[in-house]
Amino acid sequence: MRRMSWFALFRLSGECGSFPRSVMSAGILILALSTGEGWAASEAGFQKWIRDFWPTARSAGISSQTYNAAFAGARYDSSIIKRASNQPEFVKPIWSYLDGAVSETRIKNGRKMKAQYATLLSQLEQRFGVDRHVLLAIWGMESAYGAIFKNSKLIKPTIQSLATLGYADKRRSKFGRTQLLAALKILQNGDVAPSSMVGSWAGAMGHTQFIPTTYLSKAVDFDGDGRRDIWSSVPDALASTANLLSTAGWESEKTWGYEVALPKTFAFELADGRVTKSLAEWSKLGIKRAKGQPFPRPDDQARLIIPAGYRGPAFLMLKNFSVIKRYNNADAYALGVGHLADRIRGGGGFTGTWPRGDRMLTRTERKELQTLLNRRGYDTGGVDGRLGSKSKAAIRHWQKRSGRIPDGFPSGYLLEALRKGG
Repeated sequence: MRRMSWFALFRLSGECGSFPRSVMSAGILILALSTGEGWAASEAGFQKWIRDFWPTARSAGISSQTYNAAFAGARYDSSIIKRASNQPEFVKPIWSYLDGAVSETRIKNGRKMKAQYATLLSQLEQRFGVDRHVLLAIWGMESAYGAIFKNSKLIKPTIQSLATLGYADKRRSKFGRTQLLAALKILQNGDVAPSSMVGSWAGAMGHTQFIPTTYLSKAVDFDGDGRRDIWSSVPDALASTANLLSTAGWESEKTWGYEVALPKTFAFELADGRVTKSLAEWSKLGIKRAKGQPFPRPDDQARLIIPAGYRGPAFLMLKNFSVIKRYNNADAYALGVGHLADRIRGGGGFTGTWPRGDRMLTRTERKELQTLLNRRGYDTGGVDGRLGSKSKAAIRHWQKRSGRIPDGFPSGYLLEALRKGG
């Protein structure tokens, strides 16, 4: 029997009113027979949630025509809930993350895009003041320069994704509803057709992966066609990214940061990513650029991070590094964008080497680490597997008192030492 779509049975009426009980029962019966009772119950609940959400959308100014078109064919997507609920036990080391983020293929394609869109990138730099290489790096990181749209396993209908989160994900339901309303407003504005509004499972959209609320406040119609089209217009997508970075405080003609070399006697307590000093002040502490060049602007303020501990590369991060984190609030992401931008520009790899023989701790092991530190009198701020500033400070205190380099890095070696009573 040819499977009948659920939404074919439950097409929204003019004001998304109630559906006849007979049709509801028939729909559940068909779905139960063809796809399993569990899925049918989820789908029935999802369609009810869509109907119940209509008054909220209407109050936000969404028309019934927009609402009907947005949800035409929308179905409950259990894969989204699986992705949202998945808490990976193992964490990818930063060096593995950067291997993928700054791959030779991505560098090569970035340089190709740089040549292909040279005129556009010049225009964007002139208008927004954001380095073209950073725009290219974000484009590469977010969608592999648009190639991700060819992967049907990764690209999903935005309305369906956000509605699924709003309906079935307890932790992200508020996010899902908020972003869904914003996505409906985008459709009502006519910037994109419902069938073309696609993105990640979490609702990030287009070439440079804007969530709907960010789109509403930062997206730009750069090609002048009257629509802010970050899905099929590269000018609009890159201009929107440039606008986001510019309004976040991007400093023109300045870099994101520098790889540096630390002296052997360095006070690693200063490498917690929170201490801010001028580059001149860092230089007085014995810090130099990794490849020996002088700092071009000694008065620039910077923070020191050592993302893999004292045995890995060290970096002084400028304000633009924090601006990049407005896209994704993770040091690894911002470092990936900055390094990919430098490689597209023609720069080389890092001078320092990553401690690839080490491993990242699982969440269970991170909780064990916190427990062992707490038992020794070092306050980690709780035992939750999340190694925030308190946990890293506790690690540093233990390292210092036990005669180790106090870099605060939660390595496998460190956990073993604690287990042995160190």
